[in-house]
Amino acid sequence: MKKINRIWSVALATLLVAVMLVGCAPATPATPTTPTTPTTTTAIKIGLSLATLQEERWVRDLDRITQECKDRGIELFSQVANMDAAKQQQQCESMLSQGINVLIIAAHDATAAAAIVEKAKAAGVPVISYDRLIMGVDDPNMIYISFDNVAVGGLQGKYITEKVPKGNYVIMSGAPTDNNAKLFKQGAMNFIQPLIDKGDIKVVVDQAVVDWKPDNAMKIMEQALTKASNDVQAVLAPNDGTAGGAIQALAAQGLAGKVPITGQDAELAAAQRIVQGLQSMTVFKDTRDLGTAAVEAALILATGKIPTNANQVVNNDKVDVKSILLVPVAVDKANIDKILIDSGYLLKADVYKGS
Repeated sequence: MKKINRIWSVALATLLVAVMLVGCAPATPATPTTPTTPTTTTAIKIGLSLATLQEERWVRDLDRITQECKDRGIELFSQVANMDAAKQQQQCESMLSQGINVLIIAAHDATAAAAIVEKAKAAGVPVISYDRLIMGVDDPNMIYISFDNVAVGGLQGKYITEKVPKGNYVIMSGAPTDNNAKLFKQGAMNFIQPLIDKGDIKVVVDQAVVDWKPDNAMKIMEQALTKASNDVQAVLAPNDGTAGGAIQALAAQGLAGKVPITGQDAELAAAQRIVQGLQSMTVFKDTRDLGTAAVEAALILATGKIPTNANQVVNNDKVDVKSILLVPVAVDKANIDKILIDSGYLLKADVYKGS
């Protein structure tokens, strides 16, 4: 009997010690709250459809989005349509069939891409209209992420009219299939048109550059120089690629560096031309910020919510589309080091190579 009591006493003592140890143990940490934008997920699949890699900036977009997805553990499916609207639709349909949660589209043809959005909508997949607004479609789950593209054109128009308030102008706009081209021109003409109306500016040629191709821009510039007998004082080029094409035509007539010309995208070749005095300016749209914003928005859309920073709207000829619009910056020789080099976007050795 004493032996049994001794066993129970030991058991009771052991139990009391265990209870005391549990009582003294640190509390289990609380589960951290989920941030507004998840930083990593292995469940999300994002489809990325780019119209082209013709321009350096689109390569940068692809690299940024790819890296962002890798860092966050997102599975990325990416396709490039090579400026073929039908091919882009086929590629997007293929990605939808692979179970993507969000589709990011930089559309080649802003109107034709509406069919892609409709198919994504039917599949319950939200769409990010990336940099180029998709037109004529109503999808409450579609958001538009870009820069303020009227402001982009405004920076070009303001710059060129301050440089050349009077004279003969060549006005080029971007691809007719790209709604951004219309917005860029709208912004630029806000500054140019009043001087046309006043009689200070005469337009020699006003023409769109099909597919944004530099070769097409060069031909337009050649025709304009022939028409005006080389009497051209300013060129509105919608991006750096078209500026490069126009500068080739100017160089053939000994006019490169003598005729102010605009640009856009802050490509390395354009930055080199700026420090060499061949191109007057470019508009910097930081693709690092744009790519990051797209991936963050995709993560939120994948949860069935709309990003809270999609607090602006842009009309796509059918509805006002919830939009995230970033701020562009004009760059010329005076601020190129500060804006493009100090920010790490371009390397000084590359920019000044051969200067």
